[in-house]
Amino acid sequence: MGQKKKILIVDDERDILKALMIRLQGAGYEVVTAFDGAQGIFMAHKEQPDLIILDIRMPAGNGFSVAEKLKQSQNTFPIPIIFLTGSPEKDSEQKAMKLGARFYIKKPYDPEELLDAVKRALEKDSDPSSDQGNH
Repeated sequence: MGQKKKILIVDDERDILKALMIRLQGAGYEVVTAFDGAQGIFMAHKEQPDLIILDIRMPAGNGFSVAEKLKQSQNTFPIPIIFLTGSPEKDSEQKAMKLGARFYIKKPYDPEELLDAVKRALEKDSDPSSDQGNH
């Protein structure tokens, strides 16, 4: 395990960002952050993270439009996305999965569950052969 995995968190709630950042850095990840959709897209291109944790309800582009834009670009298409959201919309989970999200986690979230999802999304990413049927 040479290089630290880099995770981009896109969320407009700074206390959530801070808590996530501390937890992920504590788990050995490098963390970069963005506070809104537009900045999230910019950072995804600039930083080329290994994983993106994305809020749905934000200024300057909600999580769905951010995910859509990221999936349209060759540079950011392969980056796995975890939606972390307080969105009350009934169909938002389906929408997230349609956009290719690896996981959909509701706020308030369980930090252990989130770390587990992060680990699993990154593992799946790094080893294409682990995709076959060992779920």
